[in-house]
Amino acid sequence: MAEPKPYGEAGGSARAFDLGGYLKSRGAIVERALAGVVAESDGAATRLLEAMRYSLLAGGKRLRPILALAACEAVGGALDAALPYACAMEMIHTYSLIHDDLPCMDDDDLRRGRPTNHKVYGEALATLAGDGLLTDAFKVLARGGAQAASPAVLLETIAELAEAAGSAGMVGGQAIDLLGEGRALGLAELEVMHRRKTGALFVAAVCGGARLGGANPAQLAALREYARALGLAFQVIDDVLDVEASTEAIGKRTNKDGARGKSTYPALMGVERARELAHNLIAQATDALREFDNRAEPLRALAAYAVERKL
Repeated sequence: MAEPKPYGEAGGSARAFDLGGYLKSRGAIVERALAGVVAESDGAATRLLEAMRYSLLAGGKRLRPILALAACEAVGGALDAALPYACAMEMIHTYSLIHDDLPCMDDDDLRRGRPTNHKVYGEALATLAGDGLLTDAFKVLARGGAQAASPAVLLETIAELAEAAGSAGMVGGQAIDLLGEGRALGLAELEVMHRRKTGALFVAAVCGGARLGGANPAQLAALREYARALGLAFQVIDDVLDVEASTEAIGKRTNKDGARGKSTYPALMGVERARELAHNLIAQATDALREFDNRAEPLRALAAYAVERKL
């Protein structure tokens, strides 16, 4: 793969950062790579692979894999070093969306502007499609990462991703969410839920990408602080958009949290205070990057995007 044009060389002159161009460039790299990690087949597993590809290749912001690539480059790593990891991140995120949409969970009919996986393939095959993406993600990471990282670095990266995706992270946060329906959560409990359900994968994306890029301990600590603040801010704005945005604008059903009796930041704080919280978190995220040079400009721009986005 040809090395893409870098954004923000160390020691280079300052210029306005083109986030739109960056997202398009890195998104295209991710899309091409994802198309290859779940191959088409005419064998016995054809329908399963079709269901997996239906959701994996449905577009979306690709924010988590792009964060992994940006973190890798911010510490001076080559983009290819983190690309298998970026694919694994998106596969795990996609599996979570498939399962989250199931009738036994949030029971959603629309995702990214088209019918959810179980509406097209049925609940059983949708469940298996999610299972396949989750499991295959670790195969992609283990095989691809072995080409770019030492066994110790790769093992730590796999362990952190598994923890972020499992009962201590995203799955545990989803359980808190389900068990909290119809019950008023306090702000502290709500934060714990979202740091696990949403934030854990943000931290894993940034730290995993940076580790594979050769980050030192001080860089990893700063990037972890950045990602923790970013992940929570992203979820706060998601809660706000669920109240303010239309289904057509964001490609999925809105106003569903209130209908299911879920606690949200707007419900507990009001929309304006929730937005203020998100902006304060982004200020924390940006401050965590103060020791980084221009190579971290994509991370700074992505932080601003997290609170300014409309979908």
